[in-house]
Amino acid sequence: MDQTFQGIPNLPDLTHANELVQFGSQIISLGWQLAMFFAVFGVMMVLVAWANRRSSEGVAPVVQLGVDGYFQVLQKVPHILLVLVLLIGGFFWCSTLANRYHHWEQQKVAQLASTVSGDRLEQPAPRIRYVVEEPYVYYNWVDGRQVRVEETRKVDRFMTLGGSQIDVKINQTRDAQNLKEIYTVDFAAEYQVENKLRGVQDFFFEFRPPYGYTLMQNFKVERDGVRLEQVNPGDYGFPFVLKPAQKTTFRVSFQAQGAPRWVYDAGGESISNFRLTALANFPKADFASGILPTETKEERGGSRFTWFFEDNVSVRNPFGVFTATEPVRNTGVLPRLLLLAPGVFLWWMMLLYLSVPLSLRDVAIAGGIFFASLLCLTYTSRILDVKLAWGLISPLFLGMMWGLGTSRKLRIAAFMSTLAGGVLPVWGLIVTYSGLTLSLAGLLSAGWLSVVQWYGGHKEASNP
Repeated sequence: MDQTFQGIPNLPDLTHANELVQFGSQIISLGWQLAMFFAVFGVMMVLVAWANRRSSEGVAPVVQLGVDGYFQVLQKVPHILLVLVLLIGGFFWCSTLANRYHHWEQQKVAQLASTVSGDRLEQPAPRIRYVVEEPYVYYNWVDGRQVRVEETRKVDRFMTLGGSQIDVKINQTRDAQNLKEIYTVDFAAEYQVENKLRGVQDFFFEFRPPYGYTLMQNFKVERDGVRLEQVNPGDYGFPFVLKPAQKTTFRVSFQAQGAPRWVYDAGGESISNFRLTALANFPKADFASGILPTETKEERGGSRFTWFFEDNVSVRNPFGVFTATEPVRNTGVLPRLLLLAPGVFLWWMMLLYLSVPLSLRDVAIAGGIFFASLLCLTYTSRILDVKLAWGLISPLFLGMMWGLGTSRKLRIAAFMSTLAGGVLPVWGLIVTYSGLTLSLAGLLSAGWLSVVQWYGGHKEASNP
């Protein structure tokens, strides 16, 4: 598989066994270091308190304050460890989901692009070639002396077309072998040629077949109703004689098959009395290369594009028709949300701890609900719009958190904390106006905490 679709670089993924073992060993090592630190620090505090207790002066207030603080921290260690476990585990979980979702998004874009990828059918404009003799000078050495030599050589010159009337009918089918879209093109064109030169009457009408075709049939070139035959296989130059001031008309027709993009290349030369009509007999057809058509009409379930240039126009880029695919919008929204989800979880936990008395069981269940909601959002958004998916999940999320409190006031506290710290931040990361939504979530969180802590709106919601 192409490395482009492997996921987000340098991001841990639990589906990679080597990364899982590596991070597990690092977490175990860090856990042992923290445990040793707290154990040594606790022994030191106990020894200091014991030494001060034996002294006649008693325990110093600073030491007593440190010992009391240490034991208070020890009482909160289970909650801290549980939140850290949920935070670290949630980070690895969310990073894995972000990698998988990024992989799925890129694969979806690649599959969509592959239906219309490949070489384009590019039709070059014909050229009217003639040969002239012109003198040139070069120098040669003869017997040690430089000699000036004058000779003549044949040089190809090209004459502009007097007019081009091109009619193209394009049908779109699907290749049964690789399931890609292909074009079948019915090409018919008339080219007017007028000899405006003096002393030149021998010309070649050179018409190249389209580049990138896989099949071409019924190729035919006519001059004034008389068919011209190819002399050599693969030679698309047709000699003709045209006296000065005379006009003639060439008609070219064939059917070709190739990639789902047909363009006409004028070669960057000045064109006049030019008219190209392309009828695309399929939906979602659009003009290519940014050359705006003179006229566009919907016709029989397809589109007819017309380019008309009257006099002295130079078009550098090839222009024509291609199949417009459905735009892939809002890519990267879910991976960004999943990478920031642990921060949202930590903010939500802080609001809950400051609003509702929580046990270890409550924290574990609440964390499971949060990350399960993100998991449901990740896979539901593959078939629904992400905003619609979160609009269906967030009421369930709020409803489950309503049962966290044991009284009506505590339930309201849990509901408001979840709304401000869990639901609105997720909305802020998936909607267009992220900054405005996140700022409203932050203002609501600060307002709710001020009501709980300062105004006594929920005395029962304070932690014991």
